[in-house]
Amino acid sequence: MPIYGAIEAGGTKWVCAVADDAGRLLATEVIPTTTPAQTIPEAVRFFLRHDTLTAIGVASFGPVDLDPASPTYGHITATPKPGWANTDVVTPLRTALKVPVGFDTDVNGAALGEARHGAGRGLHTVAYVTVGTGIGMGAIVHGRPLHGLAHPEFGHIRVPHDTGRDPFAGSCPFHGDCLEGLASGEAMRRRWGQPAEQVEDAAAWQLEAEYLALAVINLTYTLSPQRVIVGGGVAKHPSLIEQVRARVLDLAADYPVPTDQAAMDAYLVSPGLGDLSGVTGAVELAHDATKTTHARG
Repeated sequence: MPIYGAIEAGGTKWVCAVADDAGRLLATEVIPTTTPAQTIPEAVRFFLRHDTLTAIGVASFGPVDLDPASPTYGHITATPKPGWANTDVVTPLRTALKVPVGFDTDVNGAALGEARHGAGRGLHTVAYVTVGTGIGMGAIVHGRPLHGLAHPEFGHIRVPHDTGRDPFAGSCPFHGDCLEGLASGEAMRRRWGQPAEQVEDAAAWQLEAEYLALAVINLTYTLSPQRVIVGGGVAKHPSLIEQVRARVLDLAADYPVPTDQAAMDAYLVSPGLGDLSGVTGAVELAHDATKTTHARG
């Protein structure tokens, strides 16, 4: 029976897993994200303890280089994560495990998992937005992760910033008050002086919903996904998704997007796979890497 490896490579932890051909997880292990010299060999050791793999998929924090023709393909590039800039992830895994390696962003991986097995199943264009320490977006268009000049950097789009209502300058080290700088978990922590999960002020969550709704309406009018899935730790706050839905309806102003509550409830949803979206997507990246290798062969 084919066995596939999967890594959801996050900035704080790597979730490593092996799965069968149907995508069922057979074993998992969580490895802290310390340094590349420690973390990558630990992942290799996990996979070497299991049956021979057919392929492995990696859904990684980024930015990453996804261009197979690039000399830095498979690298994490200009990340602010200390010690990880310009790290080659694919080569050491491919060399040690001697299998094809599928590689994409963590959010494209989560989008792929949701599109094939979760809340986006049966749809051809799906967006997955994660709102956690940072903000990112992955998209599946006609069954494939969206790549272009690079990969979507949705966290760094600009949204209207009313400095009278919200004088916070923003937390993004690159852009200050981009979407991530205003609405990420890190932005909430700096603005309110405590982690997002401890913020109880209703006005704080109304402001958060405002920024996310502005982002979702921009996403809707540009990519036109059939469904927007919103995950991540911040998005788990009770009532946040409902507030975002209501504000998106206001912003749409009856222009052709979901324009009634029932349609919006089906359009803007939480992940169907819960916290397993990313690792499930990494399994699918492994599947796709096998198909690509066979096609080239």
